[in-house]
Amino acid sequence: MAIEQTQNFESQLFKAADKLRKNIDAAEYKNIALGLIFLKYISESFQEHYDKLLLEDYSDPEDRDEYKAENIFFVPEIARWRNLQAMSKLTTIGQELDDAMEAIEKENPELRNVLPKVFGKPNLDKASLGQLIDLISNTELKATSENSKDLFGRVYEYFLGEFANAEGKKGGQFYTPKCIVKLMVEMIEPYKGRVYDPACGSGGMFVMSEKFVEEHQGNIKDITIYGQESNQTTWKLSKMNLAIRNINSQFVAWNTEGSFLKDAFPDLKADYVLANPPFNQSDWGQELLQDDARWKYGLPPSGNANFAWMQHMIYHLAFNGVMATVLANGSLSSNTSGEGDIRKNLITKNMIDCIVALPKQLFYNTGIPACIWFIRKERTIRTNEILFIDASEMGFMKDRVHKDLSEDDINKIANVYHSWRSSTSSATNENGYQDIKGFCKSASFAEVAKNGYVLTPGRYVGIIDAIDDGIPFEEKMNKLTATLKEQMDKEQAMNEEIKKQLAKIGFSL
Repeated sequence: MAIEQTQNFESQLFKAADKLRKNIDAAEYKNIALGLIFLKYISESFQEHYDKLLLEDYSDPEDRDEYKAENIFFVPEIARWRNLQAMSKLTTIGQELDDAMEAIEKENPELRNVLPKVFGKPNLDKASLGQLIDLISNTELKATSENSKDLFGRVYEYFLGEFANAEGKKGGQFYTPKCIVKLMVEMIEPYKGRVYDPACGSGGMFVMSEKFVEEHQGNIKDITIYGQESNQTTWKLSKMNLAIRNINSQFVAWNTEGSFLKDAFPDLKADYVLANPPFNQSDWGQELLQDDARWKYGLPPSGNANFAWMQHMIYHLAFNGVMATVLANGSLSSNTSGEGDIRKNLITKNMIDCIVALPKQLFYNTGIPACIWFIRKERTIRTNEILFIDASEMGFMKDRVHKDLSEDDINKIANVYHSWRSSTSSATNENGYQDIKGFCKSASFAEVAKNGYVLTPGRYVGIIDAIDDGIPFEEKMNKLTATLKEQMDKEQAMNEEIKKQLAKIGFSL
């Protein structure tokens, strides 16, 4: 199936499913729709292997170990999709689905307390629920090809994005726009090792890391993911999102107290850190963590957790590790409550590799301008320099209120970064990186110090030169003067005509 056809298929499927939502909030409906997509996926995967086992003389298709050996979830009889679809018109279908989810969890410990059991709620119209089952049944979500997992994953991912859009501010708590995640992954290149996200939401960073490894002919088994999420509903979404892709989520923890107060992996040293933590988070528990070992570069202020998140990630970064984190633009310039000192310490300790300013309107939950910080624990390339990339004017409007970055935009930014890292320290190397006015600049620490350790890319890259149209300045001025005189003459003539008309009726100015 072509990409364009697939995207249209995903879009049409969502529109059809959303029509059945009726009076249910998007926040509640996403658990229903995504839960059914997940159930359809594992049931199809189970059925495909079940049919293969039927053809083998010495295999029992009801033997759970046969599925465990192939990393396939075992689906008990009452939870198999064909049986549930046969009951889709019954008024009891909601309870049947809840029972099915319960049965699957009992058979598969890794899914325990993960699956939604919300289908029997009185406010859920059972006729609409039956129609949604039929809709998903009639789609081409068949686990009969090698691409089935990716197709299910894309449908799940598309629905996540659309529900985040529908929920607005609340939706952003579980979803980072795909283009931002892709940009971060393309720049830090997580080929092999431990990948950590301390605010993992629905697991998008992990999914994109897996895609990156596969697209570069790597082995997904070479990366191990670690994540924490404080919201239980969001954590469940991430577990299902990862399960559809057969990504081991053993170390993705539901952490009610949050990553600051209860560090689920205190001894973890990750090779890669990818995160989009909450912007400008207040009341994060600073008063209880005054002497915490994570605050190596300064105590973060109690009213803003931006530099608490950053230092938490740096603390969990391996010796040769690299991290990318999205933060509000205020982190680049704020001097409030010691933030400027923390930023200065990170700069002078040679931690900051690159800063990317992002376009506005990328996020579903906030209009706050954002940026991406790229940090390396031990920088051996381009030391005493920081690459600034201003992508704030890039992207396109994908709908009335939201922007997106195109593949070309992402490639342009990532290629400049990799070119910068692979070329010499000269900012104008003919064979590699070159500064581009208005877009990118390799600035020395001395230049950053002159700017008061403010890291706003626009301050360094400058403003792009106006395009020279070849018309001499004198000619432009003569044309402008003539146009202005013509307008003034017209205005004077109009005023004279108004005076004449007023005089006729005995009115004078």
